[in-house]
Amino acid sequence: MVKVSIGVPVYNVEEYLRQCLNSIMEQTFTDFEVIMVDDGSTDNSFSICQEYVAKDNRFKLIHQENKGLAGARNTCIKNMHGEFITWIDSDDVVDNNYLERLLEVQAETGADIVKCAKKHIRGNNVYYITNYDNLYKMYENNNQVINFQKLDILLDAIDSHLAIVEFWGTLIPRRLYKGISISQGVIYEDQGNKFKLYLQSKKNILLLEQLYGYRIREGSIMRRQSSLEKELDDLQFYTYNWDKLVYYADVSNYNVEKIRETYIEKLNDLYTDVNLGEEDNKIYREAINKQKQKLQRYWNM
Repeated sequence: MVKVSIGVPVYNVEEYLRQCLNSIMEQTFTDFEVIMVDDGSTDNSFSICQEYVAKDNRFKLIHQENKGLAGARNTCIKNMHGEFITWIDSDDVVDNNYLERLLEVQAETGADIVKCAKKHIRGNNVYYITNYDNLYKMYENNNQVINFQKLDILLDAIDSHLAIVEFWGTLIPRRLYKGISISQGVIYEDQGNKFKLYLQSKKNILLLEQLYGYRIREGSIMRRQSSLEKELDDLQFYTYNWDKLVYYADVSNYNVEKIRETYIEKLNDLYTDVNLGEEDNKIYREAINKQKQKLQRYWNM
C-alpha cells in the first residue's frame, strides 16, 4: 500500500495542468499515487494527463462523462489505495515539500486531519499572501502549528472565519472516507461535505506554512454586481449545505445546539452583508425569514 493517494479532478484546465502535475512529480516525498479523473474535458486536458501516465507509473488516469467536481472526487476515492488522501486542484500547484511536511506534522502530532496554509498565485507569480498571524491570533500557535477544536472547525462550514473548509491542501486518513460520498450537484461542495470528515476526526491541525498555491484565474477575481437573483441563489446553496451540517451533527449528537445558534446568526448576517435596492431588500429579507421559520418548525423552537 502506498503512503499517500493524491486526487486530481481534471476539467478543461489545459493552460495550467502541466504546472500542477509537474509540482506533484517534484515532491521530495515519493511514496504516492496520483489518481487523475478527467471529468469529460473538451480541451487537451485528457491528452496532457496521458503524457504523465506514460512517463511515471505513479500516475493513474480515469476518464468519465461529466459529473461535476463532486462526482470526480467520488471516482477518485473509489480508486485510491493510500493510507492517506490529499487533494490538489488541477489548476493549482504545491511546493516540493508539500507531502513531506504534511506527513511530518501528522506523525509529530498524531492528528487525524492536517491542513496547510495557502498562497494565492497568478500566472507564475505569488499574487497574495494571507496574514495568518492576524487571522488566527486568538489561537495558540506552537511552532507554526495550531490545534483546532472540532466545534470551531464545524462552525467554519457556516461562517468561514478560519478559511479551512476546503478539501485541497489537506492530509486525511483514507479510513475516514469509509462510507462517505461527496454530494453531487452542489455549489460550494467543500463547504457542504468536508464537515462529514471532521465529525469523525479526533484531532485537527493547521500548519501555517504556505505549501499550497491556490490559483487566481484571469477573470475569476471580477465580482459581479450584487443582484437579487444571485443573492437568492447563494442563500439557497448556503442553507442547503448548512441544513446537512445540522442533520449530521444531530445524528452524531455533537453540539447541535451551538451549530443551530450559529446558523441563525449567520442568516441575520447575510441580510446585512448584501447591497440591494429597497424592494429587493424586502424580498431577500422575506426569504431569510422563511428559512428561519422552517428551521424553527424543524427544531421545535
